[in-house]
Amino acid sequence: MKITSHTKVETADPALKFAPVCRWTLHDKAVQRRLALRYAPGMNMRVSKEQTVCEWQGVSPEPPKKKTKLGIALGTLGKTPINGLRHQPENGTNGWYIWCGSELPQDSDAFSPLHVEHIGEYFPETEEYLSLPPGFRFLIDGSNYEDVWFDESLLNSE
Repeated sequence: MKITSHTKVETADPALKFAPVCRWTLHDKAVQRRLALRYAPGMNMRVSKEQTVCEWQGVSPEPPKKKTKLGIALGTLGKTPINGLRHQPENGTNGWYIWCGSELPQDSDAFSPLHVEHIGEYFPETEEYLSLPPGFRFLIDGSNYEDVWFDESLLNSE
């Protein structure tokens, strides 16, 4: 039997019966985790509702307040992956630090302040993650991979 992306699969879960059978990318798996599937009674179709990152993580959204600043490492632009972490907001900042590359920049002047309203000019793909509460981190690579996790050490003040 030749399996195509339109082949129906017999399964106990009626929602999966209509799911395509194919090789999923990492992004597809992440989307699957964030996709709440419902089976509409009396209908032979899948009804889906895409979840926000906060719904996916099971946390209440805490979007940054308008006119607050985040730290952005402009010297790392163009590298992959894109990383973000959120400390507690303080002194007009919203706690977010965003950089590119596999290593967190260590220079004292690596991060420049940027009003949250302008993040879309540099990293539009990060906007959906900015509602995560303090203590969360994310990593996206621009090639369909995303990871989000809680890091309690971000909440500890030094």
